[in-house]
Amino acid sequence: MEDIPQPASERYKVGDRVQVYLASDDPDSKHHGRVCEVTQVITDELASETGRNLDSALYTLRDLEIGQELPLSFRHRDLVPEGDDT
Repeated sequence: MEDIPQPASERYKVGDRVQVYLASDDPDSKHHGRVCEVTQVITDELASETGRNLDSALYTLRDLEIGQELPLSFRHRDLVPEGDDT
Protein backbone atom coordinates (compact mmCIF):
# COMPACT_ATOMS: atom_id res chain seq x y z
CA MET A 1 0.00 0.00 0.00
CA GLU A 2 1.25 3.46 -0.94
CA ASP A 3 2.14 5.93 1.81
CA ILE A 4 0.21 9.15 1.32
CA PRO A 5 1.92 12.31 2.64
CA GLN A 6 -0.08 14.08 5.33
CA PRO A 7 -0.37 17.79 6.15
CA ALA A 8 1.49 19.07 9.20
CA SER A 9 -0.31 18.71 12.52
CA GLU A 10 0.04 22.47 13.14
CA ARG A 11 -0.49 25.50 10.93
CA TYR A 12 2.29 26.47 8.59
CA LYS A 13 3.96 29.83 9.17
CA VAL A 14 5.24 32.48 6.78
CA GLY A 15 8.58 31.24 5.46
CA ASP A 16 7.76 27.53 5.78
CA ARG A 17 8.50 25.42 2.72
CA VAL A 18 5.67 23.17 1.62
CA GLN A 19 4.68 20.99 -1.31
CA VAL A 20 1.26 21.21 -2.94
CA TYR A 21 -0.45 17.81 -2.78
CA LEU A 22 -3.68 17.59 -4.79
CA ALA A 23 -5.67 14.73 -6.31
CA SER A 24 -5.45 14.30 -10.07
CA ASP A 25 -9.16 15.16 -10.41
CA ASP A 26 -8.82 18.44 -8.46
CA PRO A 27 -9.46 21.48 -10.70
CA ASP A 28 -6.11 22.94 -9.56
CA SER A 29 -4.10 19.72 -9.97
CA LYS A 30 -1.67 21.47 -12.32
CA HIS A 31 -0.07 22.82 -9.13
CA HIS A 32 0.45 19.33 -7.62
CA GLY A 33 4.07 18.75 -6.64
CA ARG A 34 5.12 22.40 -6.64
CA VAL A 35 7.54 23.28 -3.85
CA CYS A 36 6.62 26.63 -2.40
CA GLU A 37 7.24 29.06 0.43
CA VAL A 38 4.32 30.28 2.53
CA THR A 39 4.07 34.07 2.06
CA GLN A 40 0.80 34.75 3.87
CA VAL A 41 -1.54 32.94 6.24
CA ILE A 42 -5.20 33.99 6.28
CA THR A 43 -7.80 32.71 8.70
CA ASP A 44 -11.47 32.38 7.83
CA GLU A 45 -14.51 30.78 9.47
CA LEU A 46 -14.46 27.35 7.82
CA ALA A 47 -13.35 25.68 11.08
CA SER A 48 -16.57 26.78 12.77
CA GLU A 49 -18.50 24.83 10.13
CA THR A 50 -16.32 21.70 10.08
CA GLY A 51 -15.18 21.57 13.69
CA ARG A 52 -11.55 21.13 12.59
CA ASN A 53 -9.28 24.00 13.66
CA LEU A 54 -6.82 23.64 10.75
CA ASP A 55 -9.62 24.03 8.19
CA SER A 56 -9.66 27.79 8.80
CA ALA A 57 -6.09 28.27 7.51
CA LEU A 58 -5.71 29.52 3.95
CA TYR A 59 -2.21 29.98 2.52
CA THR A 60 -0.72 32.20 -0.17
CA LEU A 61 2.36 30.57 -1.73
CA ARG A 62 5.39 31.55 -3.80
CA ASP A 63 6.63 28.86 -6.17
CA LEU A 64 10.33 28.42 -5.44
CA GLU A 65 11.20 27.18 -8.94
CA ILE A 66 9.78 30.16 -10.83
CA GLY A 67 9.96 32.69 -7.97
CA GLN A 68 6.38 33.86 -8.43
CA GLU A 69 3.34 33.88 -6.19
CA LEU A 70 0.70 31.36 -7.22
CA PRO A 71 -2.58 32.92 -8.42
CA LEU A 72 -4.71 31.08 -5.84
CA SER A 73 -4.63 30.18 -2.16
CA PHE A 74 -4.56 26.69 -0.69
CA ARG A 75 -6.15 25.05 2.32
CA HIS A 76 -4.04 23.33 4.96
CA ARG A 77 -5.19 19.89 3.76
CA ASP A 78 -3.68 20.62 0.30
CA LEU A 79 -0.13 21.10 1.58
CA VAL A 80 2.49 18.75 2.98
CA PRO A 81 5.86 19.64 4.48
CA GLU A 82 8.57 19.88 1.84
CA GLY A 83 10.38 16.60 1.33
CA ASP A 84 7.40 14.28 1.82
CA ASP A 85 7.23 11.87 -1.11
CA THR A 86 4.44 12.45 -3.63
